[in-house]
Amino acid sequence: MKFSVDKHDKYVTLKLKEPKFTNDNSPGLKSELYLLNAEGFKNIIVDLSHVKECTDAQDLSCLLVGDRLCKSANGLFIVTGINDQLAPIIELSNIFQSVTFVNTLAEATDFIFMDELEKEFRGAK
Repeated sequence: MKFSVDKHDKYVTLKLKEPKFTNDNSPGLKSELYLLNAEGFKNIIVDLSHVKECTDAQDLSCLLVGDRLCKSANGLFIVTGINDQLAPIIELSNIFQSVTFVNTLAEATDFIFMDELEKEFRGAK
């Protein structure tokens, strides 16, 4: 599985660099999400902008794992880079009811920083 990881202070971005989202690379993505969470990252952004095809909604279940890990750490799990080919299968899977999807990477980082500011304001870090 080809991917890149860009670590920052408040979040990490994992960019899948595969043309297809399949049951071959789904376990690798899930493993990487566990590793990043174990390293202490509670805010994870997954960028799927390179992915052009996903034929089985089951392959998307690894995104639910990332969402669960981040929520249990009081963080955010955000998916970005969804194109017109992926949107129908995501809608079919109903994963959008649990996972946060945004249009751009900039939007995802803004979302995380706003959430962190809100937590600091409330005194719940």
